[in-house]
Amino acid sequence: MTWLLTGGAGYIGRHVVQQLVAAGERVVVLDDLSTAAPGARLPDGVPLIVGSTLDRAAVDAALRGHEVRGVLHFAAKKQVGESVARPFHYYRENLTGLQNVLEAAVEAGVRRFLLSSSAAVYGMPDVDLVTESAPCTPMNPYGETKLAGEWLVSSAGRAHGLSTVSLRYFNVAGAASPELSDAGAHNLIPMVFERLTAGRAPQVFGADYPTPDGTCVRDFIHVSDIASAHVAAARRLAADPAGRTRLTLNIGRGEGVSVREMLDVIGAVTGYDTTPEITARRPGDPARVVASAELIHRELDWTARHGVEEMVASAWEGWCARHPGARRPGARRPA
Repeated sequence: MTWLLTGGAGYIGRHVVQQLVAAGERVVVLDDLSTAAPGARLPDGVPLIVGSTLDRAAVDAALRGHEVRGVLHFAAKKQVGESVARPFHYYRENLTGLQNVLEAAVEAGVRRFLLSSSAAVYGMPDVDLVTESAPCTPMNPYGETKLAGEWLVSSAGRAHGLSTVSLRYFNVAGAASPELSDAGAHNLIPMVFERLTAGRAPQVFGADYPTPDGTCVRDFIHVSDIASAHVAAARRLAADPAGRTRLTLNIGRGEGVSVREMLDVIGAVTGYDTTPEITARRPGDPARVVASAELIHRELDWTARHGVEEMVASAWEGWCARHPGARRPGARRPA
């Protein structure tokens, strides 16, 4: 069967494309290239349709022109701060775009649909490990659109006989290879790289949280593990043409790493001094958000394989490839 990946030319999408192709699946990508890395390439033989999910003609062309039988929907805007400043933009891109793809998929006879969701749906959970049954109280328009997107996918599945999976990512990091690395600097690890290579100390937003070292604790997951979870979910969907699958699953390691601990790893890998500049807390940052990964293991027989140092080392290789001169003598290379 053929899978359509909306947003498949982005950081996470390209990793999933690569693993699906390696697993023998046929893939077609629809992407407006707004967040694709400069010069990003898809594997040979993977068609790319340049277009927005808001463009119904482009969506129809991708679905019907390639006999698509399953959709993996990644296309979305994902910057929390931007979502607060531009809520209309986020709701249009993330929800209207999703509705467009779902309606087109149903009309094209597609019966398998996976949504790229986020741990942002949980808001500030006051638990050691966040299970999928935890209350969802998103704190920003980005998280709201992801939660509403899950509702829409679930409702469409029940109404139209689609098998559906929503995957809630925790903190994604790393790269399978330098050319697949994250081109942006919006997450902790590349944000630290950006400051270090500019000769500035990394910033820590608050060091007085109720955690062992006072800094926020998060669950970091290697992007290659994210991709392998999608392959497992796609196989589960492919095995259920009757439309009975309804899954919402966390993708995480179930292990917390504090910001200060992550800075120590970054320092060891890069050779830079990562002594931070402590600044005020950011409004809305929870002290601890760590996934329970039990349900995805039970449902998909999936477990994360990569550790924190591997995430940092692979991300650093990609950063250095994009920023010549960033590497310092003595910095480690991935094994």
